[in-house]
Amino acid sequence: MAKPGLTLEVWLGEATDPDVTIDYGTSSLYDKEDLDAAILQIKCKFAAFAGCELHAIRYAGDEFQNEKNVKWMNELDPGKDYVQVAKFTSDFHVAPGEAVVFEPDTDYMDYEWWLARTADGGWQLLTFGY
Repeated sequence: MAKPGLTLEVWLGEATDPDVTIDYGTSSLYDKEDLDAAILQIKCKFAAFAGCELHAIRYAGDEFQNEKNVKWMNELDPGKDYVQVAKFTSDFHVAPGEAVVFEPDTDYMDYEWWLARTADGGWQLLTFGY
């Protein structure tokens, strides 16, 4: 909603852009519905990246669901009891002269997104970047 004048429907359309390439990889932990719920969190956050065009999102793999990463997610958000972690990477382009945080006219590859969820909750995007 960082873009002035956008309706909620237009913003949600941008956040869930079907032209983004999605690679679900192979997971024995999460089904497509689980991964789509996490991807929606990423797309909604990315929609606020002014001047950036999302090209791809990839599930990084089940190996990131481990005790060390669960502990890290709980340290990032004290008071929660996260039990699952998912890491994704993305590729995007920053338009010339548009960036505030990112380098203009640059492709960013393998940008990381880390999400976690409690036993009875939905995915929470806890950290992102390189």
